[in-house]
Amino acid sequence: MESAFNRLVRLIQRRYDSMFPAGREVPFALRTSSGLSATFGRGEPAFALVATRATGIAALGSMDLSRIAEAYMCGALEIDGDLRRALVLRTSFPDRHPIAFLWRFVQPLLFGQVKSDTRWIAKHYDLPSEFWMTFLDDRHRCYSHGFFERDDEPLADAITRKLDFALDAIDAKPGDRVLDIGGGWGAMTEHAGRRGVHVTSLTISQASEQYLRELIARESLPCTVLLEHLMEHVPDAPYDGILNLGVTEHLPNYRATLAKYLDLLKPGGKIYLDASADREKHRQSTFLEKHIYPGNGTLLCLHEYLAEVARTPLQLLHVHDDRHSYYLTTRRWAENLDRHQEMIERNWGPELYRKFRLYLWGCADSFDRNLTQAFNWSMRKPTT
Repeated sequence: MESAFNRLVRLIQRRYDSMFPAGREVPFALRTSSGLSATFGRGEPAFALVATRATGIAALGSMDLSRIAEAYMCGALEIDGDLRRALVLRTSFPDRHPIAFLWRFVQPLLFGQVKSDTRWIAKHYDLPSEFWMTFLDDRHRCYSHGFFERDDEPLADAITRKLDFALDAIDAKPGDRVLDIGGGWGAMTEHAGRRGVHVTSLTISQASEQYLRELIARESLPCTVLLEHLMEHVPDAPYDGILNLGVTEHLPNYRATLAKYLDLLKPGGKIYLDASADREKHRQSTFLEKHIYPGNGTLLCLHEYLAEVARTPLQLLHVHDDRHSYYLTTRRWAENLDRHQEMIERNWGPELYRKFRLYLWGCADSFDRNLTQAFNWSMRKPTT
């Protein structure tokens, strides 16, 4: 391992200056569990990358972001210190996997979008509900971001504010029929149902459907859950309003989705949506696609989305930048996850903990540094 370590040290030393913007260098250390050590930059190291096995050295030597993430996930690479500080390196490593990238888009052509989505969502959602509760807020179990008025307020309060805002955005009243796209763990179903709103929640996750069905029965909510893809949903009558909390990323065909909204809404009906976003469509890390969100989903590309809205009769009512609230939400999730490390590793293994730790802290870092954006917006179907 020593010769491989020395080669890696020379490689990183040559690339160190190009890893950081001028004047913003971050000193860090590289170590092995056998005692080899090197430091890069001036001053006290902010963190250390610790290779526990030869595969950790090999992953770093590849300079491939996906391989490095997987080395951490399986324990071949450790982070000694603040993981968020170490994430500053992520933009220094390439992440080019053209075959895997293209396969994301070939699969729906071969197998159909609905069938592909159903298979993909199971890989993300079909974990025990108890795992999700280790990091989601304890009031709503909302797998969507909150609206924060202060950086230090409780996550649950920010989630309540967001759920209220979404319902107000579509003018939801007791007795209204509202479609909730992506029921998750029942945040909107329960919150709106308790206000007398008749929610139909769509999900393509069997784990989510079972959870929602039991929740509706237990709380006697005037709501329904259907194991059904949005694009195959045909209701008995049009809806008064539609809610889409963070599912636009999984509906990359904007034109078809907007046409579906028009079919599902009553004249004058409103839609509330929110999503994480990027300035370029279809850009997603290999780690996220392989281990977190498989499929041809993509972050919202706002200017492309609004161009498609302009082709429809839908009236755009508002657009708001949500990036800071999304950062605060994902940071809270990551902190919650870390507090439950021992329980998660005991029940589901260290690899699941490490995978979601990279995912959640990586999201927080992306929102904080404006590598990823987020928006909420609303639209209305004209009355004539």
